[in-house]
Amino acid sequence: MAWLRHASRWLLALAVLAGLPAWAQDCTPRILSTQARASDTAATPAAAALLQGWEDVTLPDRWTRRWPGHSGAVWYRLQWQPTCAGQPVALALRSMVMAGEVYANDDLLWRDRHLSEPLSRSWNLPRYWLLPGSALRPGTNTLWIRVHGIAEQTPGLGEVRLGEPQALRQWFEDSWWNQRTLFAMNLVVSLVLALLFAFAWLQRPASKAFGWYALNAGCWALFLTNVLMTEAWPYSSTLAAARANLLVFELFTLSFCLFTWRFGGQRFARMERLLWAFTAMAMAATVLLPWHWIDGALPLGMVCFAIICATALQFPVHAWRTRQPLHAVYAACLLAFLAVGVHDMLLLHHAITGTAPLVPYTAPLTMIALSMVLGRQFVLNMRRVEHFNQELSDSVARACDELAGTLEREHALALSHSRLQERMQLAHDLHDSLGGALVRSIAMVEQAGSPMHNRQFLSMLKLLRDDLRQMIDSSTSLSVAVPASPLEWMAPLRHRFASLFDELDIQSEWRIPPQWQQPPGALQCLALTRVVEEALTNVIKHSRAQQVCIQLQWPDPQWLMLRITDDGVGFDVAAVQRAGMGVGTRSMQARMERLGGMLDMDSEPGLTMLAAWLPTDLAPRGPATVRDISAGAQVRVGAQPPERQAPSPQPEPVSAQSAPCPR
Repeated sequence: MAWLRHASRWLLALAVLAGLPAWAQDCTPRILSTQARASDTAATPAAAALLQGWEDVTLPDRWTRRWPGHSGAVWYRLQWQPTCAGQPVALALRSMVMAGEVYANDDLLWRDRHLSEPLSRSWNLPRYWLLPGSALRPGTNTLWIRVHGIAEQTPGLGEVRLGEPQALRQWFEDSWWNQRTLFAMNLVVSLVLALLFAFAWLQRPASKAFGWYALNAGCWALFLTNVLMTEAWPYSSTLAAARANLLVFELFTLSFCLFTWRFGGQRFARMERLLWAFTAMAMAATVLLPWHWIDGALPLGMVCFAIICATALQFPVHAWRTRQPLHAVYAACLLAFLAVGVHDMLLLHHAITGTAPLVPYTAPLTMIALSMVLGRQFVLNMRRVEHFNQELSDSVARACDELAGTLEREHALALSHSRLQERMQLAHDLHDSLGGALVRSIAMVEQAGSPMHNRQFLSMLKLLRDDLRQMIDSSTSLSVAVPASPLEWMAPLRHRFASLFDELDIQSEWRIPPQWQQPPGALQCLALTRVVEEALTNVIKHSRAQQVCIQLQWPDPQWLMLRITDDGVGFDVAAVQRAGMGVGTRSMQARMERLGGMLDMDSEPGLTMLAAWLPTDLAPRGPATVRDISAGAQVRVGAQPPERQAPSPQPEPVSAQSAPCPR
């Protein structure tokens, strides 16, 4: 029998559940009538009750349809009856445009802070009250709502509900979420994105899409503040706030179009100029023209919205052509934003009925998706930059390796050139010093009338040894002391050649000043010594001269000149230059070049002149290269000394006729 007891219990429970709707009682108050009456004079419900001409209305109500051009106050009277005695009753309003006050019978429930300009802004602010029991009557009750608005802002009263507190509380919270919380979230997201991309644009101004997106997000954030503001401050009136909001929307339109075109890589020069011109004129009209022109004859807000729609429709076509994933994502966002924008625009102008706008739902998602697209583009750019940096680093590394190899080769080549120069210098020194000594020795042997004794040969060998030692000492030490006077410097050379000249019956004249006018350097002394040795050796070997003159002088304070003349057979200087100078001449020329001087030669039968010029500032002009030494075709090279008689930066060559000796 236990199963019978269980079955009876189940049947009883089903019967109770089936009869529950019949037992439950609906306590929702019953609204008997909703009427409206325009009045700026009746300030209390008692005064409004005396008014005549009340008209039945349906909420939500927009009173400009009934009283066009009316700005001021309108009373709404809702008569209702409670259905459950003793049950609490709640009241909820969706909105009122623009400000107002609410009475339960004759008791004031709530009043906006400002009921005159600048009006408080309750147009997007839901309200909720729990009606006090002391304000309720057993029979018919009256709910008085006085709305203050201006004709230009579509004034009226939104949806009004009376009912159980719990149910209306839930309805109020849903309305608050739709009308306040979502917009606040939009505002925060917009500000964050605006600052983020503004900083990105400031760091890289070339990314203009980031800058336009930052401006667009900033304008959208300012536009949302109009939704969340509860007072007209800082504006002087409701219309001033409306003008500022329209200005922001016009700037939003401009930044939206330019960002879309820049993001897609599109350039419409003429269209952009027209857009800039329209924006400038629209903003000027918004500030200067009466509002009924702006919202009537010149519906600037609708024109801006139409421009946005056209741009939103054009970009998907562009994305279809480019077939780029980022463009496709942004095109999908634009289409969704366009559909929602059209819906909310129709809802705002009461062309369709609905409960809440959809932009607060879609705008954050659209902006986040667009931010992801821009972030993806930024990441791709960064990857390209990193890839370029890596390629640049690899290229620099390769260039460094190549440069290191080139420097090694250059270093090896420089060492080779240095060795070659040293060898050539050694060859010149051997030729000028030891070679000259050998020539003198040969000349002495040839001029000897009888076989020479051992002592004579030993003396000649000692002279060769001394010349070799002098060459080694002068070549390996740059700190050789300069002789105290020209006579001291010339004495060894004069002693060495004078005896030979006597044996060869050559008269020599040495015109050497007793003191240095400008003391030369050690290298300059050595160079002049080698020039004297080579020149006098050439006189002995080739000239068949009878007279030789060696002269040292300073024709100019900045120049020292050594001149050697003889009355030999002479030679053709031009022919020698064309055929190539000999080792001795090249040696003398190279020495002068290294010290910044020059070599000057002139010759004719009976008179040959060689002049060596050196600057007296003691600063070397830099060593001559092998190419300069081996390929120099002109004898007159290096710095240009002055003329013989008067200083001049460009002297004329010294001719044989101008030489004062030999006579």
